[in-house]
Amino acid sequence: MAPQPEIIIAAFEQSGIIPVFYHEDVDVCCEVLQACYDGGLRVFEFTSRGANAQKNFAKLRELKLAKMPDLYLGIGTIKNAADAATYTELGADFIVCPVTDPETGAYCRSRQILWIPGCMTPTEVSVAEKHQAKLVKLFPGNVLGPGYVKAIKPLFPQMKFMPTGGVEPTRISMDAWFDAGVVCVGMGSNLLSKSMIDSSDWVSLKDKIVQTIAFLEPKP
Repeated sequence: MAPQPEIIIAAFEQSGIIPVFYHEDVDVCCEVLQACYDGGLRVFEFTSRGANAQKNFAKLRELKLAKMPDLYLGIGTIKNAADAATYTELGADFIVCPVTDPETGAYCRSRQILWIPGCMTPTEVSVAEKHQAKLVKLFPGNVLGPGYVKAIKPLFPQMKFMPTGGVEPTRISMDAWFDAGVVCVGMGSNLLSKSMIDSSDWVSLKDKIVQTIAFLEPKP
């Protein structure tokens, strides 16, 4: 059974950075997960985007159980309750969606697993809130921008926000988002560099993650 949603949300807030990743090669998936873990991250979102998604997620789950007991491993790009159920059975700790689908939310509540719907408009945030979401993914972040968060936060004072897409692994970008009021940021290829992955440069990838985490520290 997945940890209680409140525990996962606290882990998201503590981590600040949520890596978002998919690759067809399971060995690459495992190396990227290990680099993120060694770099200090304790939350990881694998995305259900390819033919090997379920098989690769199962392998990542095995790696987590064997070597990363304090890691929370969830699944993203879930658009319906059936897929949420599949990954819940595979051991996902949380479910992230690109859309706000109430049926998926109802399923997640029935299994007491954290549901993070994807929202772009105030109406979608409102629908998510009415269906008891506590944390929503703002997507695509590069279209919305930090100013959007500042504009809608007063409308939803109890909601927590996580932008995904368009967040850069720089202090300027991250300061802009966190100053706007987000609790964490999702980062894919901007953090998990394709060139480092293609060249199997796992040491540099880990170092990049360490450097990016450092941007969350208060300025001296």
